[in-house]
Amino acid sequence: TKEDKLPCSPSRVLHLRQIPSDATEAEIISLGLPFGKVTNILMLKGKSQAFLEMASEEAATTMMNYYTPSTPYLRSQPIYIQYSNHRELKTDNLPNQSRAQAALQAVNTVQPGSPATTNALVPEGQGSVLRVIVDNIAYPIALEVLYQIFSRFGSVLKMITFTKNNQFQVLLQYAEPANAYYAKMALDGQSIFSTYCTFRIDFSKLSCLRVKYNNDKSRDFTRLDLPFGASHPSIEPFTASAFGTPGTFFPSCAGPPGFVPHMGFAQAAGFAAPAFPAPLSSVAFTSALPGQVTLPGFTGVPGSPVLLVSNLNPEAITPRGLFILFGVYGDVYRVKIMFKKKENALVQMADTTQAQLAMNYLNGQRLYGKVLHTTFSKYLAVQLPRDGDDDQGLTKDYSNSPLHRFKKPGSKNFQNVSPPSATLHLSNIPSSVTVDDMKKLFASTGSTVKAFRFFQKDSKMALIQLDSVEEAIRALIELHDYNLGEDHHLRVSFSKTTI
Repeated sequence: TKEDKLPCSPSRVLHLRQIPSDATEAEIISLGLPFGKVTNILMLKGKSQAFLEMASEEAATTMMNYYTPSTPYLRSQPIYIQYSNHRELKTDNLPNQSRAQAALQAVNTVQPGSPATTNALVPEGQGSVLRVIVDNIAYPIALEVLYQIFSRFGSVLKMITFTKNNQFQVLLQYAEPANAYYAKMALDGQSIFSTYCTFRIDFSKLSCLRVKYNNDKSRDFTRLDLPFGASHPSIEPFTASAFGTPGTFFPSCAGPPGFVPHMGFAQAAGFAAPAFPAPLSSVAFTSALPGQVTLPGFTGVPGSPVLLVSNLNPEAITPRGLFILFGVYGDVYRVKIMFKKKENALVQMADTTQAQLAMNYLNGQRLYGKVLHTTFSKYLAVQLPRDGDDDQGLTKDYSNSPLHRFKKPGSKNFQNVSPPSATLHLSNIPSSVTVDDMKKLFASTGSTVKAFRFFQKDSKMALIQLDSVEEAIRALIELHDYNLGEDHHLRVSFSKTTI
């Protein structure tokens, strides 16, 4: 058709292709609504196409500029948008336009952007609770990161995360049904990390969530008095001052419940980020270093790939020690031990989620007789010393280290991350090395070996149980990448199982 040729000039009429056969007029209208008033719509269901007329050319241009790098999805299917050759839509005499006009009427009876506008598009009977299944998990996704993503659509009141049928799932309650509707529209089928961690989103039959504990698995943002419960405390107990109330750190979700902001671009962390929620997989991620992923628009918590690690033992800690330890939970790019306060250090991870993961697992652990404190830093990157400056080797760049555990997409290391434990998983052991050799090696680090066994099917791997988690952390730091001979460098990680 003529429309397949990309028009040279902008038009307030946009041509949408590959529309799912079961998509509704309201869903098509909702794609344009954040950018301004929608004045007409024409659905060509037989051709899986639609035309959307905006009130102004400027609104259409803003919409095009937004969706060109960030392909929108309807019912998990990508939608392609281009300017139409038509300058306006004339649909007065066309049959089957009653539904389209009814949808437009519902939107235009109130002011664009008001809660009533958004609720006018919500299907009847739809509630404010979403069920989210995260497929193809590359990283364990921290609750705080999910909160960041979903908060961009409005006030998130409660969240519960759990695993069912080997699938990581989230139940999430918004303040308004409209918030849930827009979150599903924009995020269903999207991935957080390129092809990993893909959302499948449905409306839940539940009308309200009951949350018993505020911890790393569940959170009620309306009640700060709930106990931590039995779950492993991954972060400091939730407080409003530490995390902020919805809308505090996220300008994109400021406003009354149900408010859908018009498109705008806010500067955050030194790069342009859409103020309206973007489909995450197709947003242009920015990289401060090769391979570093930063989620656009994220400020506050978690807002930086750099962690501030304090209460270190200055007599024992080294940049390499921090690199090895934090490298269990992500790829460490730079480490800086403070020149004048050597009990403090900055650790730059490859991205914000890895920083969150490392903080979850390492905050509160004992290392060289001290209890580690780990929080997000105000810095977005660790600065290397200038040429000629002598910082006594306290700042190291590991961005090209061969010891990164997560550089290969789909690496099994993504699934094998676990908290620090007294049992270590060992691999890459040459066949000439005996049980006694390994026990002596670990005893040389000051560890007490409680148990050791090689894997029956693979003698290159083994489990070793030490006297305490602190001993295991120290042994991992000192023996990961240890040369066992025959060009075999020992690989050490925390084990999920015990002997």
